[in-house]
Amino acid sequence: MNLLAVSGSLRAASINSSLLRAAARLAAPGMTVSVFEGLGELPLFNPDREADPPAAVGTFRSRVALADALLIASPEYAHGISGPLKNALDWLVGFEPFAGKRVAVLNASPRAHHADEALREVLGTMSAFVVEPASITLPLLGAGLDEDGMAATPPIALAIQDALSALREAVLLQRSATDASFPL
Repeated sequence: MNLLAVSGSLRAASINSSLLRAAARLAAPGMTVSVFEGLGELPLFNPDREADPPAAVGTFRSRVALADALLIASPEYAHGISGPLKNALDWLVGFEPFAGKRVAVLNASPRAHHADEALREVLGTMSAFVVEPASITLPLLGAGLDEDGMAATPPIALAIQDALSALREAVLLQRSATDASFPL
């Protein structure tokens, strides 16, 4: 199973990016989590360029299309999701392979509830399917944990693994429903 992880932060020391890298390390056998590193390379969304998007957008869309599901983690900026993440999502609004995509929303801070709610609203509007059992809030802000620490701290690692397992189950359920809808 191929999962694409998208961090809404461009900071090198981002706790959200660290959380996603920890998830990649904790993924079960048969599950690959790759972290998208090109968020800062995406140009500002322009509907006039959707028909012939810039190369960076094409790469991003291809990665999204190939993913079975997405993991998204965003910091909270002024009670909302980050600008770079919103821009990336805007490039996916008219992108048909994104509709119905299973998504886990990972929140690195209980205080970031405005961004968490805003992200869920945007994803729902875009027809993504937020997998609630896979969408978790962890008390990582101020904990002093990097990705190694997250992967090595049993309650954090277990919560991440449980979220990945729930996302896996949602994707498998979606596949079985799709297979039942289109019998051979």
